[in-house]
Amino acid sequence: MKSTSQDALPHGFDRLYGLELIELGDGVAKGRVVVRDELKQPMGLVHGGVYAAIAESLASIGTAVAVARDNKMAMGLSNQTSFLRPITEGTIEAVATARHQGRTTWIWEVEMSDGEGRLCVLTRMTIAVRELGPQPATRSE
Repeated sequence: MKSTSQDALPHGFDRLYGLELIELGDGVAKGRVVVRDELKQPMGLVHGGVYAAIAESLASIGTAVAVARDNKMAMGLSNQTSFLRPITEGTIEAVATARHQGRTTWIWEVEMSDGEGRLCVLTRMTIAVRELGPQPATRSE
């Protein structure tokens, strides 16, 4: 990974479905998910929600790392995912590319391929960029 920010490492839901960050740099985020039975819908295909989660995570993390230095935060605003061909085994390889880096929104295109390099999913993510408000005081016991 190009970024060394610990905040960018997968945690929570991303860790649950198995997102592995491969690269995180200026306007690009790459990740991988190993397909397993828990990620499939009843017909044996990777569930569409997995693809949406990958796209939102890569775009949100990529934006968040870039805007954190300006005391801003990033969060998903819209997710439009098109399924071109199914993935049933192997890995999901994802590449997110920032197409617009505005003051209040970033737009990313995310391409997801199977282990053979075939394009399977396209997502356009809009990420909201907002001021990071005052942090709640921590209570010491």
